[in-house]
Amino acid sequence: MDIADIATREFVEVDANKRLGKVRSIFERENPKGIIVTEDGAYAGVITQKQLVQSHVEDDAKAGAMTRSAPKVGRTDDVREVARVLVEGGTKIAPVFQGEDLWGIVTEDDILAAVLENLDALTIDQIYTEDVITIREDTNVGQVVNLLRKHGISRLPVLDDAESLTGMVTRHDIVDVVVRDMNKATRGDRAGEIERVLDLPVYDVMNSPVETANLDDSVRDAVERMLENDFAGLAVTADDDDSHVVGIVTKTDVLRALTYTEEDHMDVQITNISLLDTISREDIRADISDVADKYQAMQVQHAHVRFHEHKEKLRGTPLIQCQIRLRTNKGQAAGSGEGYGAATAFNVALDKLERNVLELKGVQADEEYRGQLLRKLGEL
Repeated sequence: MDIADIATREFVEVDANKRLGKVRSIFERENPKGIIVTEDGAYAGVITQKQLVQSHVEDDAKAGAMTRSAPKVGRTDDVREVARVLVEGGTKIAPVFQGEDLWGIVTEDDILAAVLENLDALTIDQIYTEDVITIREDTNVGQVVNLLRKHGISRLPVLDDAESLTGMVTRHDIVDVVVRDMNKATRGDRAGEIERVLDLPVYDVMNSPVETANLDDSVRDAVERMLENDFAGLAVTADDDDSHVVGIVTKTDVLRALTYTEEDHMDVQITNISLLDTISREDIRADISDVADKYQAMQVQHAHVRFHEHKEKLRGTPLIQCQIRLRTNKGQAAGSGEGYGAATAFNVALDKLERNVLELKGVQADEEYRGQLLRKLGEL
């Protein structure tokens, strides 16, 4: 399936110097799926309606202030390759080009809707993220902000004292409550108001009840619910207990599954690949393969490496967080670490991964990886 079968021409081009107030009015009048931003006539990036709605940047700011980088894709590119581009670019939308000419756009939701029928081939337990970070109802907003920033994530399940799932809080929930309360304060009250908001328990801002998925649910059913309700992800709960969180599944996890291969070499996917400095994709694949090869009983089916840049720098080199996750016939294994530069962060995470693999060796997988399911996806 070529991306031309999925892409849409429902977009509008604007110059980077255009006022955001004008951009917001374009969405109200024309309701495009996205806006392509150009600078001196050349492609510069994208702005989505959801991004604008959830942003509180003033109308007098320029469109360039809201522009996000999104990699170009070709009109005849394969849907699998475009899914990979979106995941590795950390974006939900990409411009579609025919040669040098802008032809349309494609979104994460467009791809998921187009392949929905094929997703019956997968169940949640094959694609979900197992090592989920949770918080308690009395965790304050300031602590939530630090966790979201530290781990480069967008949502956190909330548990009560009995470890039962009671809510979900997202980055956008935090932004909304902070901006709402700040708008009520006068200029002189703002410092105290910030402290008050950051001290709020997350119970006061979380979403409840929470939409969940069970491990044996089909991915198709989960994606249908996400698309219908405009959710980016669902909490994953144990089959016998809907209040016990075992992981999380997101639209990005589904896109990542579309890129899985059955090639002889291990499939490695990198998110935010633009952060790579002195290390290459080939170096990363070789180093992860070296770890996997030490343990013959463990067969790695897929590796995901995610880089996240913090604002802190040392002599101009940014602090990077690296997360490595392996999907194996023995279950999931993960490692994370931080360092100045992608190479340092990756090496710290790799060391942690190997130590975690040692603990995983004796764990019996619930189910061997089923290649025929990926072959069905290969029909796309």
